[in-house]
Amino acid sequence: MTYPFSAVVGMDDMRLALLLNAVSPAVGGVLVRGEKGTAKSTTVRALAAVLPPVAVVPGCRFACDPAAPDPACPDGPHEPTVGGPVRPARLVELPVGASEDRVVGSLDLERALTEGVKAFEPGLLAAAHRGVLYVDEVNLLHDHLVDLLLDAAAMGTAYVEREGISVRHASRFLLVGTMNPEEGELRPQLLDRFGLTVEVAAPRDPAERAEVVRRRFASDGDPAGFAAAWSAQETELADRIAAARARLPHVVLSDAALRQVTAVCAAFDVDGLRADLVTARAAIAHAAWSGRDEVIEDDVRVAARLALPHRRRRNPFDAPGLDEETLEQALADSRPDDGPEDDGPGGGPDGGGSGDGGPDGGGPDGGGPGSGAPDGAGMGSGAPGTGQDAQVSPPTPGDPDGEQPTTAPRGEGGGRTDAAAAPDQAAAAPSETFRARRLEVPGIGAGAAGRRSRARAERGRVVGSTRPVSSVTKLHLTDTVLAAAPHQRARGRSGPGLRIVREDLRQATLEGREGNLVLFVVDASGSMGSRARMGAVKGAVLSLLVDAYQRRDKVGLVTFRGAGAELALPPTWSIEAAAARLAELPTGGRTPLAAGLLRAAEVLRVERIRDPRRRPLLVVVTDGRATEARGGAPLTEAHAVARLLAAAGVAAVVVDCESGPVRLGLAAVLGRHLDAQTLRPEDLAAETLAGTVRAVREAA
Repeated sequence: MTYPFSAVVGMDDMRLALLLNAVSPAVGGVLVRGEKGTAKSTTVRALAAVLPPVAVVPGCRFACDPAAPDPACPDGPHEPTVGGPVRPARLVELPVGASEDRVVGSLDLERALTEGVKAFEPGLLAAAHRGVLYVDEVNLLHDHLVDLLLDAAAMGTAYVEREGISVRHASRFLLVGTMNPEEGELRPQLLDRFGLTVEVAAPRDPAERAEVVRRRFASDGDPAGFAAAWSAQETELADRIAAARARLPHVVLSDAALRQVTAVCAAFDVDGLRADLVTARAAIAHAAWSGRDEVIEDDVRVAARLALPHRRRRNPFDAPGLDEETLEQALADSRPDDGPEDDGPGGGPDGGGSGDGGPDGGGPDGGGPGSGAPDGAGMGSGAPGTGQDAQVSPPTPGDPDGEQPTTAPRGEGGGRTDAAAAPDQAAAAPSETFRARRLEVPGIGAGAAGRRSRARAERGRVVGSTRPVSSVTKLHLTDTVLAAAPHQRARGRSGPGLRIVREDLRQATLEGREGNLVLFVVDASGSMGSRARMGAVKGAVLSLLVDAYQRRDKVGLVTFRGAGAELALPPTWSIEAAAARLAELPTGGRTPLAAGLLRAAEVLRVERIRDPRRRPLLVVVTDGRATEARGGAPLTEAHAVARLLAAAGVAAVVVDCESGPVRLGLAAVLGRHLDAQTLRPEDLAAETLAGTVRAVREAA
């Protein structure tokens, strides 16, 4: 039994965003961001029950509207009729691990080749037509599947292309995605394609939390009785959605209201014009939902709060948010000079009043915990962990980088390379980031789709073919014909067509890119304590983190200083968490290089058990010095651990952070033991690599 939508406590922004899309699917869908356990999935699943039922053409697998059937429907053509069977609107859930064929549908290639028939099996996009398509953990969905969903949502049509055979069908649905930002972000390009976004968090008011628990217990104890108790509110909400849909075509967006929309979008410096279109559509939908025939300033205010926060981000680590003062100033500046200000119930900066802050004017009984206006919780701006308030210490006299004095090492296997352990220093702020070059894991993997290393994949370029183990999903036509050709006479072929049996079919082998586990091992000891050097190191690692975000990698962070090493961030999808930990990282103490490498080896061992298909890339950021060991010479112990990692086949890159007029080259020695490439921080920039390639070409 589905939990009633009207019984959800609080969550005003989320409920309002969902209902505005229910009134006008052209708004473009909803992305719900929030911590775990905040009723995101419960609320979305409850939405379908209050959507108006839909009339369908009998026997049509694509839910065509009898009054206006799709002329290109694969089950058509259908003659327009009045009426027809009526069924509830569907909510279709898309699993994170779904294949492309499951999403868009597939052709039975065996029947197409052997029987000459075009047998099409509809996918989830067809099932969701005129309903709701829900993607939980949308940030973990493969990028190409998200592209398919958003293209279908934007065009209202799904296309299936298989070996020259094209099938299209209508696919108009309300797209809803939910995600926990701690598990990773969507790419900015995909984030922008969602019409509205909301941030949700658990209520902090004990009374409101108690009401949530009370209703949950009541629902679990007697689902049917609980649903019956809320049936009147559900019916009222469904009627209000239907009335708003009927009113929507008659709502007027005046020139003054349109100027307010465009002024607000310009004030927040959003890219492109999609924000203006979405904000205008959301304002129209809010006016219809509120029972008005004309858009007013409060409609624009509410629409801007839902449509703009995720479009003002400037880099992957910026938190979505909207500055209320900027919003109110933009609205005030765009008011007509002779027009009255909107001081009505919804005119305040909170956009509340008249019960429109929530989806139905408050709680189901008009005064419950859901009656408050949205307070913008969780919508603050600013990137986490920027480190801008760090104290700056003066450099040590006599050292151009401000490092502690060092002495030359006794040798590769020797003892001290620092005269003394440097005292702890406050965290240095990262330097400016840059576009990083792509670091790859050698060989060909078979991990989750991404953008870093070569891998066998479901999408990519064709590199060969194999005999299919089960059904054929990507036919290699040339190899299939070559396999069937020698047997045509024996099979009694007499006409122009080939006689093909299952043994002739060949599955195309594709090569694409995979995401990897990028584990950073960062030296935070006193030898790295120069503020200029550590700031540059953090800037370089932060640039690699941005690159990992864009290439859909998991990341982890191991730091070593003092007497040991610490797993500062277990492998995660949250690049923001890694950036915050990095920015807050202090420096000082001795240099336990061996402990850092051993800690990394343990992390990789555990991750190999959890996710054996995801190949790791170890990025060691150090100057190569070692002054602390469990027993024996520090450098000898560190190099022994490095050889163990190399023997285990761990791909690695050493970022040599040594600076100053005299360089010992210890990072390069470590790189040789790791069987790794050694790069300077300045070599990590893609522009540097491109310049080197150009110089080589010009010299040739």
